[in-house]
Parts: sequence; structure tokens; C-alpha cells
Amino acid sequence: MLKNKFKKVLLTTFLTMAFAGVFAEEDTDALKDDTEQTKTEETNKDSSIKNDIQRELNITVSSSNFNLNPHTASYSIEAQILDGLYEGLYSYDPRTLEPKNALATNCKISRDRKRHTYEIRKDAKFSDGSPINAFAVRSAWLMLLSTPNAPYASFLDCVKGVKEFRNGKVSEDEVGIIARNDTTLVLQLLYPASHLNKILCHHAFSVKTGSDNVFSGAFVLKERADNSILLEKNQNYWDADNVKLPSIRITTSDEITDNSWNYNTGKIDWIASVFNAKKILNPNAVHLSAIFGTEYVFFKCQNSPWDKADFRNALVTAAPWAALRKNTFVKATTLVYPLSGYPKVDGLSDTETEDAVDMMKEAKIKAGMKEDEILKIKFEMTATSDRQKEFFDLLKEAWKPLGVEVEAEITNDYRYVESIPSSTADLFIYSWIGDFADPLAFLELFKDGSTLNQTKWKNDEYNRLLAEAAETTDADARNKLLSEAERTLLDDGVVLPIRHSISLNAVNTNAVGGWYTNALDIHPLKYLYFKDYKYEIPNVVMK
Repeated sequence: MLKNKFKKVLLTTFLTMAFAGVFAEEDTDALKDDTEQTKTEETNKDSSIKNDIQRELNITVSSSNFNLNPHTASYSIEAQILDGLYEGLYSYDPRTLEPKNALATNCKISRDRKRHTYEIRKDAKFSDGSPINAFAVRSAWLMLLSTPNAPYASFLDCVKGVKEFRNGKVSEDEVGIIARNDTTLVLQLLYPASHLNKILCHHAFSVKTGSDNVFSGAFVLKERADNSILLEKNQNYWDADNVKLPSIRITTSDEITDNSWNYNTGKIDWIASVFNAKKILNPNAVHLSAIFGTEYVFFKCQNSPWDKADFRNALVTAAPWAALRKNTFVKATTLVYPLSGYPKVDGLSDTETEDAVDMMKEAKIKAGMKEDEILKIKFEMTATSDRQKEFFDLLKEAWKPLGVEVEAEITNDYRYVESIPSSTADLFIYSWIGDFADPLAFLELFKDGSTLNQTKWKNDEYNRLLAEAAETTDADARNKLLSEAERTLLDDGVVLPIRHSISLNAVNTNAVGGWYTNALDIHPLKYLYFKDYKYEIPNVVMK
């Protein structure tokens, strides 16, 4: 998923690495029935939770024009909201992010791992009271696959007929998503997909109807205004008894000082990113952590000569890495954040301008160009992003010795990323958070035919490695193949990794239960509740 707009945030606490247990390999041979486990963890473990103290939870996030269609939404804050409004076969465990049974109570995987059979719970209903069954799941997924520009649709390409159906080549009857009866859903896979159930936690694969006012999750959308959204508890939700909050109000604000003040005075219970950490009176409420994400610049390989690897690699070799990564907490030399069991990939870190000049000369000669020919490259940016402007200035200066002029292409489109497919620019900046803790969450972005491939890059060796990795059931062998695919991507000069992402939140976990620091910065709303905690607000509050 994409991070929200690029912002300057005042960070004054130390970076903590909060990855314990998140990146462990998962055995998906059989996810046993855990109907009771899916109930609110704190409810089962802490009998002291008081229903009479539960109230509306107030959250503040950065300004955004929210897309609340789970099939097309792609920003991280949208994922947070959609997690509360919609639900699929699985939901994220709030601590570990591992799949927790939601609409599915059981999964049986065939001996050859090419058939998944899901048992759908019998008590599931939409917010309007209509039943959620296997037919509803199938209908929702076919709707996703039929939606133009649905960014995550290709993640289901491991299912028989899905890719062909997305491209209009077969009918829905030829897709391997089969509802046997109300409580049995069968997926026929083209190859073993050990990551599949992790993917199914994502909001894109939740269950929805054709109506925007019917929901399958723990909450419903009650009100929507220019700068706020009100969610109310879904009384028809299958696990409603264990959803403690009556409502959640999400307010948008970029006023860092005011947000910090409102948090200190108790008007806000949780702020995401837009606050001054130095002015939060309770330092224990500030949570700064690394997450499974990477910010990077990428080439859209559509215009000559930037559709050729030798020209791109000349620019990559001259990239001012030290300046681009200045003042970053976690510098990124590779695309994929290093995971447990994932082989080390040689990253991009050395700036060699003289070598780059020679490489550019050779590339021009090979292409039949004059050595002194000036080349132009367009960098797409918004008019309001200081970070994009900084990158533009750094690259413009660094690539001048190569005879390359960097031009700015300004877009006023608020949803910067959604403008990329139709843009004629060559360079873009992305900040991507993996939707599940697996290298494929990043590598899928560059696969030929993927709905997430914004680069238009095609590489037969890369596609072969991903295909071979998909066929193997050995975790070590799979990781090796995926690391080789990442190395191919870096060697072809498609991306310039800058930094691995961090999350910054202000929330007092002594007062708000069910909130945990995790590697995706996703905090399932159904598990949140208020603890019996006495707020102590000083007489003098810093503003």
C-alpha cells in the first residue's frame, strides 16, 4: 500500500525496531478453526474491561481525500479505515499481522497445495442484515477483478483463470473461484502459493456488495464531511459482542501544533504522523518505529532512451546517494527490507560520476547518438512537496555532467500516484508499504502483467525467477529465487532505493487497549477499546 502524502514531521525520539515475530515464515498447510481465537484478544484475557467506560475514539490523520472503495483504494490511511468497514476471509492479528480467521473458520489445503477449501462461518451478515456466504465472497472477488485499475487484482493471478478474466479473455465460469454451497469456497490454484492467506487479509479482498452503504466489517460509515468521518459499530457484525467501541471519529488536520495541543488536552486519543513529538507531554505515548516499507525513485520505462537499461544505469551510477539519504533513519540500498531468511542482496550505494560519464558515452554510441547530445528526462512532482523538490534539485545537479537535463513536470492531482499511468514523465517517487511480510509484496510491483506495475518495465529473467519461486514449496529455495529477482531489478537500473519507512503515532496504550506497534502500521479497529485509566492533564499545556 502507498504511504500518505510526503510530509515534514518533527521527529525527536529515537528509532526503535519493532519487528519481533513479524517476519517469521508461516506454515499454511492447514489453518485450524480458531473461531474463539478470532474474538477480541483482550476481551478473553482481561476480564477487567469495562463496557460502561467505552466511548467514541477520536483519531487525527493527515489531510486526505479518502477513497473508501476497498477495490481501488491504495493509501495506508485508507487501509486503516477500510479495515474497520470491511472484512474478508482473514483479518490481521493486531500484534503479529498473521492471518486470523474472520469470515473463514477453516482452510484445508490439498496435498499438491493447488486447492484451498475455505469454510465460511454461518453467522456472518452484512450491515443490512443480508447473509454473507461463499457466493457473496465469490461475487465480491469477481467484482474486484472486473474493476478497471484495481491495483491489487493481480495478486489473485495464482488462481486459475483470474489473469485471463481480468483481461477479458474468459468468462467468470472459467475462473477457479468456486462457491460449492453457502459455507464452502474453493480456490483452484495454478501453482502453490504459500503467501495467499496472508494476502487475503488485505482490504482489497474483503467482501462487499454493489452498494457503498453496505458493510461487512465491525463498523459502518455513519457520516462523512470534508474533514471528518464517523464510524459506528455494526450491530449485525458476526463478532459484535466483542467490538467494544460504539463509534470512531477520524478527523483530518495538517496543523501540527494544534494537533499536539489537542492530544495533550485529551481531545484526541490517537494521532498518526501529524504532530510534534517534542511537545507531547507523555513521551511514552510517542511510538516511532521502522515498518516494512521503502521510499524509492523509479523510472517509467516508456520513453526513449530511458526505456534502455544502459542509459538508466548511467544515471543510477551518478546518483548522489549520500545527499538523497541524508537525515533518514533507515537508509535503503535495496528495495526489499531485509527479512528473516531472505538472502542478502548487494545494494546501490556508490556514486561514481566519472564511471557514469563513460557509461553514458557508450550508451549514446550504441544508440547511434552524438556524444555531446543533450538528453532530457522528466521528473513528475506536485507543486506542494518540499521533498520531491529536494530530490529534483539533487538529481538535476548530479546528472548535469552526463549531459542530462532534468525537467520538472508538475501535477496538481491530489492523488499523485493515480496520475502515473497516464503521465508522460520518466521519473517518479514512491513510498510503498508491503501489504504482507514477504518479498513478493514488493516484487509484484515490477512483474509483467501486474496491476501494480507502474514502471512498464518488462524483463524475461525477472518474470522467470518469480514464476519459479511461485512453483517451489521450499522456503529457502523460494527466498533465494526472489532475492535473485530483486538483484535483476536493481541491475537493470529501474529503481533508486532511498530509505525504509517509519511510522510515527501518538497514542497512550495505557488508556487505549488493542493497539500495538507492528511492521505495517495497521491497527485493526475492531480490537481497540478504552482501559480504565485516569488521565492527568497538567495545569500548563505547551502549545
